[in-house]
Amino acid sequence: MSVDGKRSAGGRTALRLLAYLLPVLIFLAVGILSTVASAQESASNANRQFVQAMQMIQQANSTFDSGEEARLLREADRLLNEILQRYPDSAIAVQLITNQFIGDFDVFEFRNRVRALICNDAQSTACFLFRIENLLPPVEYPVSTPRWDWLSLAVAYHLNGGTDKAREIIAPFVGALRRGAAASSSDAQEQDLFVSRALALTGQSEVALQITRSIADCSTRIYNLTDIAEIASWRGEKDLAAALATEAQKYSQANNCSWELGLVVQSLLRVGREAEARTLFLNTVEQQFSRFRETKQECCPAELAVAAADLGEVNLALGLLRTVHEDSPWTVPAVLGRLQARGEISLTSAYLEQVQEVDAQAEILSEFIAAAIRRADPAAAQQWMKRLNQITDTPANRKPTVLAQRAKAEKLIFGDERWRITMAQAIAAADRSSAFIRRDIGVPLLAALVRIESGLPMLD
Repeated sequence: MSVDGKRSAGGRTALRLLAYLLPVLIFLAVGILSTVASAQESASNANRQFVQAMQMIQQANSTFDSGEEARLLREADRLLNEILQRYPDSAIAVQLITNQFIGDFDVFEFRNRVRALICNDAQSTACFLFRIENLLPPVEYPVSTPRWDWLSLAVAYHLNGGTDKAREIIAPFVGALRRGAAASSSDAQEQDLFVSRALALTGQSEVALQITRSIADCSTRIYNLTDIAEIASWRGEKDLAAALATEAQKYSQANNCSWELGLVVQSLLRVGREAEARTLFLNTVEQQFSRFRETKQECCPAELAVAAADLGEVNLALGLLRTVHEDSPWTVPAVLGRLQARGEISLTSAYLEQVQEVDAQAEILSEFIAAAIRRADPAAAQQWMKRLNQITDTPANRKPTVLAQRAKAEKLIFGDERWRITMAQAIAAADRSSAFIRRDIGVPLLAALVRIESGLPMLD
């Protein structure tokens, strides 16, 4: 073929190729133009909706009607959330979801302002939770240390219907455990303990057990198993509670977990196995005292004092309490309250007179009131309530923890909503406290609130 012929054939091939490719190129061009147009439309719509939201916020800022302010702010919040859902690829959506400033608009501050609307009813449980949350020191990310304050908050939200909020709080702690991030912390065992209990209290017992059964440490393993067993018994899951009590007992025997046997005794008692519990308790006490006489080291675990009170071993319980109360002050109301419930009035009352701290007195009195009500002794309950009121009526004693115990007692005695006034006062007192007190006040406030709402010592 001549050179001209080859050129002609090559030209025809190029034309055919161009003919084939042209529709594809046109399709791609149209697609690109369409995508660009769609992105521009999305950005335009997002901007328009953002402007509408800003106008509503400005109106809310200029009204004196609190109801109208709340309506406008909630509507603005709805519009902003709609931008995230309908125009997620817009620049505005990216700034909203990452809490960036948009001009001088502080997204984070606005979200908090909307959440604070819940305190239009200042004595609602939702408002109490919001205010307590603002007392807690923020979680540091990535999570590496135990935070029972935030996990307690998650339990409280779950109990109040905030399941999603509870899951959002707990998830980073579970993630840290699964990544092994907490293992490098000196408080790794407590991290496991707190997370498993919070999971079980929010209905995630299976996940809690998965974590628990991966732990070799005696203390954490037994604490978790007996905690989850107790929570199962609260929910009426008797078979699970019994199985976990047995599992804790067998694990402690197989791994020589002698220091944790007081927990096993309590767990066996809760599932109705009193004879086994009593035998285990007496053997454990004998071993602990024998070891103490030989080594002169720390005598007995605090949980053994609580187990003694549960079994009605009054002298042993009080003797053990005197040994452990300085290192474990939580045992004082726990032991005295249990003994009061069994009718041991004189010895426990005498012990109360030795307690100097008003915070501890208030908690003990709250437990005495609960015990009197369980004994069907309303006169005794009123007597202890009068004593608690005398403490809180002294201005210097109106501390957050003292007022929270009074609120708890008011719910027990009166059964109505007057406790809410006292709880609001407790949180207000916490707000006025020093940074040092505020740092640790969240847990006792949450424990009292959850005890009031559920009737159970979930966070004690």
